[in-house]
This record gives sequence, structure tokens and C-alpha cells, in this order.
Amino acid sequence: MRLITSILCGCLFLSLFSCENDLAEVSATLPRDAVNREVLENFHIIYSDSAKVLIRAMGPLLYRYLEHEDPREEFPKGIHVLFFDGDSQVLTSRLSANYGVRKEKDKQVILRDSVVWISEDGNRLETEELIWDEKKEKVYTNKFVVVRSPERIIYGHGFEANRDFTASTIWAVEGEIRLEE
Repeated sequence: MRLITSILCGCLFLSLFSCENDLAEVSATLPRDAVNREVLENFHIIYSDSAKVLIRAMGPLLYRYLEHEDPREEFPKGIHVLFFDGDSQVLTSRLSANYGVRKEKDKQVILRDSVVWISEDGNRLETEELIWDEKKEKVYTNKFVVVRSPERIIYGHGFEANRDFTASTIWAVEGEIRLEE
């Protein structure tokens, strides 16, 4: 009886430590994109240069796709961004959108659905899509835009600005514009 018990315990012991997972079987149980995807909930990312905060980005959900062909970060439930002056560390503007994606290879950030940029001096841009081209350091859209300032409201179809919005152009302008003499 002792011999049979010892053999059964030995078999049980060996079976516990000889388990093997078939990678194909494990991959089949996971969603297709889960293998190459990181998920961050309630994220808060700080971008800095020389220990000076330039940008703070936050939101409820971030997917980071690690695929070699198309690495990207997706913000399916929206994103809020705060921009700071690098020298004085003063908040200069805010940006929010209900959806965003950063395409690493294209060096582009595309924001969609209720995109709003607000400067601390009272200017506001509203559009349905805004693209930040990291290589050219410009922000643009071909969509309808509303630009509000303390003095006026301008409507247009298309917008382009430098990275800190200090120089901008609105295409196909509609609205009242005051001209200085």
C-alpha cells in the first residue's frame, strides 16, 4: 500500500512540475491585439526637457501598441493636455479631445471629436479634428474651425499654426474681423 501511495504521489508531483503551455493555445485564448498591446488606465504622463515640465497628458485609458510595423498610442476615451512654458513653468494652454492617436512612425498626433484648445490669455479653438505634425512642428486641420478671442469670433474651413499657437492662419474665413488703420 505504501508503494502505491508513493508512486501516486510521485506521479502527481511530476505532473505538477511538468506542465507545459502551448504558445499557440495561449495566443488563441487572448484577444488578437492583446499580445502586442499595453493598457494604462487613468494615465498621467509628464514630458520634460532638462528637468522642466513642458507637457502633462492625462486621461482615462491609453492603449500602447508595440507592433513593429505600426507602433502607436491610442486614447479611445479622450485625452487632456496641459502645456507649460519651459522657462517660467507657467501654464500656457490646455487641449482636450474625446479621441486621439499618436502614430510613432509618421510622427503625428491626431485628435478627433470635440477638440478644444484654450490659451491662458483667452483664445479658444474648437474643431472636430486637429493634427500635430512633429517633424514640421505645425498644427493643422482641414475641418471647420471656430476661433474665439476676447474681441471676436472667427469661423473658417481649415487652420494652421506653429507648435505653440503664436502664429496661425485660418482658411476660408467667415465672420467679423476688425482691421486696424
